[in-house]
This record gives sequence, C-alpha cells and structure tokens, in this order.
Amino acid sequence: MAESFKDKVEDAGHKIAEKATEVGHKVGEKATEVKHKVGEKVEEAADWAKEKAHQAGHRIQEVVQKVEHKTGATLDQSKGATGSTADIREHMEVYGACGKLIGKVDHVEGSEIKLTKSDSPDGHHHMIPLAWVAKVHDHVHLSKTCDEVQHEWQPV
Repeated sequence: MAESFKDKVEDAGHKIAEKATEVGHKVGEKATEVKHKVGEKVEEAADWAKEKAHQAGHRIQEVVQKVEHKTGATLDQSKGATGSTADIREHMEVYGACGKLIGKVDHVEGSEIKLTKSDSPDGHHHMIPLAWVAKVHDHVHLSKTCDEVQHEWQPV
C-alpha cells in the first residue's frame, strides 16, 4: 500500500508538473501576444507624436510668416512684381518705407488713398497722396516712413 500511495503521489506530482509546464507555455504565448500589441501601440504613439510635431512645426512657420508679414519688408527689401497706383485695391495693406504697417486701403479717391479707420491709431480715416506710393504689388509701399506719414497725412 505504501508503494501504491508513493506511486500515486509521484503520478500526481508528474501531472502537476505537466500542467504547470502547459500553463507556463500558455502564459509565455500570451506574454508574446501582449508584447506584440504593446509594440504596435508604441509605434502608433510614436507616429502620432511625429505627426503632431510636424503639425506644430507648420503652425510655427505660419506664425513666423505672419509676424514677418506684419513687420513687412522695408522699401529697399520689397520684392515682387511691381504694379501701378491703378492696381491699388480695397483692403490692401499699406507699409511705410521703414517696413511697418500703416493701415489698409479703404478706397482710392482721385489722387489720394483713403485708409480704413479700423486700422487707424485714432479710429479715423486718413488720406495720403498717391504721390507717396513707391511700389504696388500684393500690398502698397510708400516712399515715406511711418513717422513721416503720420505727421503729414490728412484726417477725414
């Protein structure tokens, strides 16, 4: 009887060892699956981060361009196809020879440009002679600096 009990215990021990090995293999397989899924998600997260960084880079470039456009180029640095005063249109930006934005065109009246009051420092329309226009392309460049213009323009 001791022999048969011993055999039963050994047999139970072998069965437990087999089950433990089987469970160990299953745990290993699941761990591999999880590892692959985690790896995929890490790649997705890295791709997302790269895309967001790329988008942020574009936004930064847009802001830089807007800031550069606000300060504008000086008259000497201005580039682009040059038109005539007949090419001046409503809402075109007007820059002084210094490169600073003076305002926007409301419309042309005879031999003068009427600037919008919404862009005026004092909230009034101002008139500037077309004779001050040095260049016209996507915006208007004057031959006078901002200070000269603001001292000499005519309020309406």
